[in-house]
Parts: sequence; structure tokens; C-alpha cells
Amino acid sequence: MEGTDFGVTWRKSTFSGGNGGDCVEVGQQAGRVLVRDTRDRAGTVLAVGADAWRRFAATVRQSGRP
Repeated sequence: MEGTDFGVTWRKSTFSGGNGGDCVEVGQQAGRVLVRDTRDRAGTVLAVGADAWRRFAATVRQSGRP
């Protein structure tokens, strides 16, 4: 899906630094989690089901890697 704000409040990943590096933003909409590149907000947006996102986030947390 092509990026716009989609009426979503976006938040920057807690692993994103303030140095302009590789950052993502996430937002929620109708049972989905939307993910976009902070540097390309008008670009492609990844839409993931909320359950799949929770499993992904839990796996990342368990790995101990940012």
C-alpha cells in the first residue's frame, strides 16, 4: 500500500536513534499494525495483522536483539 497518514497516529520505534539512521514508525488501524520508513513517509506501508505483529514483537524481545 502506498503511504499517506491514513488518519493514523504514528510513533517512532523505541529502537530508533536520533541520528537519522534506519528508523521505522508504527501505527494502528482497524486491527492492523502499519509500518513505514521514517525517512520515506510517502512510500510503501507494510500492513500486518495485530496478532501477527504481537508474535513478531515477542520473538524480537525474546531474542534479546534490538
